[in-house]
Amino acid sequence: MDGEVRRPAQLMEAMRYAVLGGGKRLRPILVAETANLFGRSDDGVIYAGAALELIHCYSLVHDDLPAMDDDDLRRGQPTVHKAFDEATAILAGDALLTLAFDIIADARVHESADIRLTLSRDLARAAGIGGMAGGQMLDLESEHRDRTEAEIRTLQAMKTGALLRYACRAGAILADASPNDADRLKRFGEIIGLAFQLADDLLDVEADAEAMGKATGKDAEAGKATLVGLLGIEATRAELDKLVEEARTLLSPFGENATPLNEIARYIIERKN
Repeated sequence: MDGEVRRPAQLMEAMRYAVLGGGKRLRPILVAETANLFGRSDDGVIYAGAALELIHCYSLVHDDLPAMDDDDLRRGQPTVHKAFDEATAILAGDALLTLAFDIIADARVHESADIRLTLSRDLARAAGIGGMAGGQMLDLESEHRDRTEAEIRTLQAMKTGALLRYACRAGAILADASPNDADRLKRFGEIIGLAFQLADDLLDVEADAEAMGKATGKDAEAGKATLVGLLGIEATRAELDKLVEEARTLLSPFGENATPLNEIARYIIERKN
């Protein structure tokens, strides 16, 4: 590009506010720990995890908008459209989304251009119409409508699970794991994706707003279809326990090296916010 690249100050401030204002960093941690399982732990892995976190943060900025979930708080702080304005929030989300693909294409992520292309394509699919964005659309369409258990599981696997599946498979790919091992970690990601959403739905029912750093009880208020609403609290907790056990079984071939990933799975169902 000819000339100086301009970075509007308000846009940059809003992007930093969206990304650096706290959060669990679960998705980049999964990228890092999965790659570490297969012997890789350098800056390229951090780059790949950062790209994924930018996608997640962009989705939160847009989800909080009045036209979507209409939230005033995120992580105990005003949401981006409240701290700035709606137009800035939309553009900040757009910029975070596109920056993610700038980062994942960096040669430091992996020396192989084919691997970087695979990671970029898979990230686009996880974030797009068959993944997170499509799942969010299904979630909006489910408000005040009856949904079957299969339909709820599908939308949650897309909305929440797609990025977590990507995180685990991407870490394996970054470390040149075998296709079988990459698929095993992808399945692990599917399991913890469902567990994360189930735990999130439980928290929306049981936790208080101060602990969560955002409004609670909004799923019921919006008439959203959730497995907690369909199955009940006790059945949901029982399923969470089964999911953690399945995750442990999947990781058993890796022995003690998989301890961090097992601890993440346990954290997901026991978290308080």
